Amino acid sequence: MNKVKSVLLAAALALFNPAHAAAPVAKIQALLAKPPIMCGRFDQTKQLAGMKKPLASNGRFCVVAGKGVLWRTLQPFPSTLRLTRDEIVNYQGDRVAMRLDAKTEPTVRMINNVLFSLLSGDLGQLESLFEVDGTVDATSWNVALKARQAALEKAIGTIKLDGGAYVRNIVMSEAGGDKTSIVFSAIQTGETAMTKEEAALF
Repeated sequence: MNKVKSVLLAAALALFNPAHAAAPVAKIQALLAKPPIMCGRFDQTKQLAGMKKPLASNGRFCVVAGKGVLWRTLQPFPSTLRLTRDEIVNYQGDRVAMRLDAKTEPTVRMINNVLFSLLSGDLGQLESLFEVDGTVDATSWNVALKARQAALEKAIGTIKLDGGAYVRNIVMSEAGGDKTSIVFSAIQTGETAMTKEEAALF
């Protein structure tokens, strides 16, 4: 579940829409591109508390507004996660390895609420869940999100992200000391951004 939480939250944040969440929001909003379909590469490093060597992975992600998030890890082990409003599904090849229903799993429901609030720019939900702080200049910005509720902070931790037209970097720091850093690159938008295989999963 921890992997599901971190990678899906990161993918959703790649289309982060922090409207009205902090003072410089209007300027950040003006810098951000808001494509209905966006795919790209991710490089993720997870530093676990008590371990010297970080865990590294990379792959592709797609964010489709109104539909969900696809996170395809290619290295070191291939796997695919798909999140929609109702469920999280983990595929190993063509086989469904795990399915979590948001209606029956409170943690999934909470994460989904955060993800879809970020994706849709649900201002009330974001402001009720996070304390938001940020800065912006002519071409770049950075934002810090701190959960207001203890349960949410325990599940998600604190989040820092920066970028320009798109999110470039995300750092998630969990209460237990684990830290996940993700770099996004090679962003493509529009219908041609997704492969046929990826489109079929939606």
